[in-house]
Amino acid sequence: MKILLISDTHGRLDNFRRILKSVGPMDWVLHMGDVTGDEELVKAEAGCPVEFVAGNCDRMSQEPWDRFLSLGGHGILMTHGHRYHVNYGLDELEEAAELWEADVVLYGHTHVPEITYRGDRVFVNPGSTTLPRQPGHHPSYVLMEIDNKGECHFTINYLPTT
Repeated sequence: MKILLISDTHGRLDNFRRILKSVGPMDWVLHMGDVTGDEELVKAEAGCPVEFVAGNCDRMSQEPWDRFLSLGGHGILMTHGHRYHVNYGLDELEEAAELWEADVVLYGHTHVPEITYRGDRVFVNPGSTTLPRQPGHHPSYVLMEIDNKGECHFTINYLPTT
């Protein structure tokens, strides 16, 4: 199963379109918030099921702050992260993951891609497709693959700036 993880598009979908062209067909797209009203456009262009959570810039969104999915035998917690103060670490988010019984935790908000393992859990932030904050400032996304043994694999990817 191939899953595209994105976050913090902030109403700009040009890089999302570039990503879709480069990665080919996906089984799912999971968006960790700050969509800023483009949910229907993302759904229309993705060509697969899409799930969203609301971010701190999604004030009018009907999406939940947190969403739990079961995919490929994994409990996946999606959140934007601002409510868990992810700018200051993952401790609060880890507590939420325990409550949700999630082994995969997906978040955004920091605009910095990151994959962190804590015990049996993995915390994944795809960064931002439009306003990256990591050194080099390249738009980023993560490809998540669940293999036929049920194991998750994550790859941070960067778009060259145009």
